[in-house]
Parts: sequence; structure tokens; C-alpha cells
Amino acid sequence: MLDLPFIWAGLIAFAVLAYVLFDGFDLGIGILFPFLDSEEDRDQAMNSVAPVWDGNETWLVLGGGGLMAAFPVAYSIVLTALYAPLITMLLALVFRGVAFEFRWRAARKRMWDWAFAGGSALATFAQGIALGALVQGIAVSDRSYAGGWWDWLSPFSIVTGVALLVGYALLGATWLIMKTSGGLQSRAYRIAWVTGFATLALIGVVSLWTPLMNAQFMARWFAWPAILYSAPVPLFVAVAAFVLLHGLFRQREASPFLAALALFVLCYIGLGISFYPYIVPPSVTIWSAASPDTSLRFLLVGAVILVPAVLAYTGLSYWVFRGKVDTSAGYH
Repeated sequence: MLDLPFIWAGLIAFAVLAYVLFDGFDLGIGILFPFLDSEEDRDQAMNSVAPVWDGNETWLVLGGGGLMAAFPVAYSIVLTALYAPLITMLLALVFRGVAFEFRWRAARKRMWDWAFAGGSALATFAQGIALGALVQGIAVSDRSYAGGWWDWLSPFSIVTGVALLVGYALLGATWLIMKTSGGLQSRAYRIAWVTGFATLALIGVVSLWTPLMNAQFMARWFAWPAILYSAPVPLFVAVAAFVLLHGLFRQREASPFLAALALFVLCYIGLGISFYPYIVPPSVTIWSAASPDTSLRFLLVGAVILVPAVLAYTGLSYWVFRGKVDTSAGYH
């Protein structure tokens, strides 16, 4: 018999990871906007993501919609607890999208440059704050949020917000290395060195801090025999870090971006190891928050059709627009 809550937890986790990987680098492009020297460089950077950026956010809709339909208890708790950062993120994404479109039509682009950068940075920071608040735990009583208005704001959530800002900036820089050439690519290499070391340092800080947030997290990472399953993750992080720095040193174009993506995947796996079987730490499990099996089975039929279709469309769009950015082309 299928464990439908577990399957749906996997689908939602996949959708969130896909959003982070696909939308992370174009949010990173916006974060890096103030550090690009010229309007021509900013045009080229924006052209590198113009064909794909709006499709990337499909995964955010899928993850949020799936959580509401498959795990309504978790959805109600998380939305209530993290209302402020999540609404901030959504408004920033809207503002960023408006700036993206209007920038190409404005006689003076500078205002929209800052709007694009500000929306990207604010959305990213809000995502990191929400992640940190979820990791540190949400107070629940009788299947409802039992905490206060400001519980989401803490030193740990601020650090995770900064970590995500730096990490997305690394993804943006390595994307520019892969997609551009000339002066912009050289600047992206320099930015990637700084953001690469900063990302690795912040991964270390958050990774060491996370087990201290919850006794269950500590047991998952350091107790025997659970450590047999968790120990490979930091080892693979070290390998990805080596590939990243070696690729930057050797002036490779693709390997730094792939290594940066690998770092995000490994950090996400680490979160999964810490969280399981809870969907809202430290008290709400996947099974206690799930919809009835009949609803999950009905929804799964749609997901089996929708997820492969989105994957196919995403793969096709990236294949069509592969290669270096054509500096003579523009976004219209």
C-alpha cells in the first residue's frame, strides 16, 4: 500500500528544491546588480535570465499549492507563524517582476535597476528568514500556531537570511561566468571568489548552529547509528567546495555553477535529515498534518501529469536558450 503522505512530502520537497535551484540564480543576478559596473553589463546579466526567469517561479506555486492541498494543517500553521516574512517575499517578487518588465521600456533605467536589486534582495532575505524560523521550531498547540507575532525574528533566522543572500549571489555570479564573456565574466569570477568563501563559511556556521536548536537534530547528526547516514553529507559538501574553488582557480565556466548547485542540494538534504519525519518541527509529523488518503490519491493523479509537464517545459526552455548570451540581442 502506498504511503501517500510520504509521497506528497517528497513531491513538495522536490518542488521547493527545484524553486531554489532554478530561481536562486536569477534572484542572485538581481542581488549582484549594484556591483555590476555599467548599464551594458546589467543589460547582459538580465538578458541571461530573461527567457527563463518567470517560468522558474512555477515551482514556488507548485510547492505552496501542494502544501495547502496535501497538508492543510501544516499550511495553516506555517502561514500563521511566518505571515510577515512570506508576505514580504511575495510582495518583493511582484515588485521585482514589475521592475524586470519596466526597466526595458524606461528612458532612465537606474531607478528600475535599484527596484530590481531591492526586490531580489528582499525576497531572498525573507526566504532565508522563513527558513531559519522553521528550523528553530514553531510553537503548536491543538494543531494551531501557539507562538507570538515576532517569533520568526531571531539571531538564527537573521543569519540564515544573510546566508541565503550570499548563497544566491554565488549562484548568480557562477551563472554569469557560464553565460557571459569578456569584462562581465571577469567581474563575475571575482565576485564568485568572495561569495564562494562567504557561502562556505556561512554553511559551516548554520550547520553547527542547527543541531543546537533541537535535541532531535542533535541526535540525527551525532548519535549512533544515525551518524552513519548523516556523515556523508559534510563529506560531499567538502567535495563540492573543492570543485567550486578549483573551477574558479582554473577559470572553468560550467563547473563552478554546477558545484554551487550541488552545495544547495546537499544543504537541502541536510535539512531533510534533520526534519524527518516532521513537516513542522518540532511536533507536527507528515502523517498528522496530511489530508485524507482519498484526497491525496486524487491530487496525485494531477501531480503525475503536471510535474513531468513542468519538467519538460523547463528543460526545453533551458535547451533552446543554451550557450552564451548574445550581446546584440535584447529582452522585449
